[in-house]
Amino acid sequence: MAKEKTYVEDIDRSMYDFRNEDEDAYRIEEGLTAETVLEISKEKNDPEWMRDFRLHSLEIYNKKEVPDWGPSIEGLDMDNIVTYVRPNAKRMVKDWEDVPEEIKDTFERLGIPEAERKSLAGVGAQYDSELVYHNVKDEVAAQGVVYTDLESAMRGEYADMIREHFMKLVPPTDHKFAALHGAVWSGGSFVYVPKGVHLEIPLQSYFRLNAKGAGQFEHTLIIVDDDAYLHFIEGCSAPKYNVANLHAGCVELFVGKNATLRYSTIENWSKNMYNLNTKRAKVEEGGKIEWISGSFGSHVSYLYPMSVLAGKGSRAEFTGVTFAGEGQNLDTGCKMLHAAPETSSYVSTRSISKSGGISTFRSSVVIENKAKNSKAAVSCQSLMLDDISRSDTIPAMDVRTSQADVGHEAKIGRISDDAVFYLMSRGLSEEDARALIVSGFADSVGKELPLEYAVEMNNLIRLEMKGSIG
Repeated sequence: MAKEKTYVEDIDRSMYDFRNEDEDAYRIEEGLTAETVLEISKEKNDPEWMRDFRLHSLEIYNKKEVPDWGPSIEGLDMDNIVTYVRPNAKRMVKDWEDVPEEIKDTFERLGIPEAERKSLAGVGAQYDSELVYHNVKDEVAAQGVVYTDLESAMRGEYADMIREHFMKLVPPTDHKFAALHGAVWSGGSFVYVPKGVHLEIPLQSYFRLNAKGAGQFEHTLIIVDDDAYLHFIEGCSAPKYNVANLHAGCVELFVGKNATLRYSTIENWSKNMYNLNTKRAKVEEGGKIEWISGSFGSHVSYLYPMSVLAGKGSRAEFTGVTFAGEGQNLDTGCKMLHAAPETSSYVSTRSISKSGGISTFRSSVVIENKAKNSKAAVSCQSLMLDDISRSDTIPAMDVRTSQADVGHEAKIGRISDDAVFYLMSRGLSEEDARALIVSGFADSVGKELPLEYAVEMNNLIRLEMKGSIG
């Protein structure tokens, strides 16, 4: 009699776990001091106001406590983290052929140039602490769309716009790792879409952390002006090491009146990564923010994109999937702040845990007194693939007006034996039957991405479920 199959093997990450062994061009000393922050500022050729901002952020960081309410991050020791690594590359180039061969090979294997050629209006590629490549199609630039690296934008003609918006949505006082980001940030993208411009083809940034024992702290700043539209895709990955790596990036999104921004993220960090990322959007009257989020990889995650519905009739949607396997504790969710009348938010998430993985979903919905006639709905579903995994749902709702419509639905379950039996009776193996059920469970995110841009997410879901069950 065949042995009963009871588990799914862990993800085969070989296509992401390759690494370059070449020496870095420059690596700052481990740890976090005023001297290291000033050294980063010098490397980045910061204007005076940014240098002072970094030092002030460091002061805040040193006063803030480490969060004690989520997964433990005691394995993360900032004294052992390198906060700035310059790869062996020229400063950012616009011609792919000018990127160094070993770095080009990394992004070729991840499919970035191919995606650019086929499907994208512009691409930015960051390697460790530096943007190594940035390009936008001529026809997009001709519409007045700005897509460049944040650092050169800060020193050039968009300096005033950067200073007006930088870390205004996510101030360094927000939490300890926002302050850390303010002190040591490097790299990232700046996007401006002018009034009335509908960019039909997405832009994409990809972040690759190759350095061992390092942190990546990119800053993404996007401004979508009134009556404009943008779809922005963000991807990231890193090879696995036996020491902690850190990702503490920051994303700030400004959505104008009657504008729409769709922000899609596929996070695929290795399982030695502490992912402590902060993302926030502010939406003006009649505008809309759409978050599409796939969280794979990382050892520990704290990730809660926030939407501030600041204008009358503004809207937010969040669709996410999280997959926690062995050795992973992924604490994810989202926040919705209704700060104006007739606003609406909708949250739909799926979380999957297996092999002892822990998946926690946290949602926070706040409807202020002035947000009358607003609507909010939260739906979260969790699927556990074995009896040693864990899934928790922690919703919080603060409703300060009686003139609001608020709902919450949560469901936690396991794969139905009847469903597996039914699919096996139609000719599928047990492994394929279980994989098909999980793929269908996570389909809410995959179907939100245009087919040609969902390749990586679909591949990750397939890889997570691949392997013998036995």
